[in-house]
Amino acid sequence: MDYTNLIRKALEARSHSYSPYSHFAVGAALLCADGTVYQGANIENAAFGVSQCAERTALFQAVFEGKREFTAIAIVGKAEGAEPKLCAPCGICRQALTEFCSPEDFEIVLAVTEENYKIYKLAELLPLGFTNESLH
Repeated sequence: MDYTNLIRKALEARSHSYSPYSHFAVGAALLCADGTVYQGANIENAAFGVSQCAERTALFQAVFEGKREFTAIAIVGKAEGAEPKLCAPCGICRQALTEFCSPEDFEIVLAVTEENYKIYKLAELLPLGFTNESLH
């Protein structure tokens, strides 16, 4: 699959980051099974536990609007004054994605640019994830 547009949307989303404490801006673009794309950026707070990651911002907005099937997410991150490099989702975001995404099928696109990226399956980044099946 060509993820150029999804990465472009993640790069655009990164420009909306509110990261005055870490100075690390993250953007995400979540692709729904129906082709809809939801963007998110990290939003920090002086009380760090209140901060919200870009991936969950996009995911929660999509779920709020009734979406439940997702194909992929592109993630870009960049520290202020530094060259961009691959930025993987935190453990909380990986767990949140597992609630709605098939770990074996859902693709996580870690990108620096539209041409420089790597693709991982969610299961690779969250082996033995805790799912609803874990509750039974």
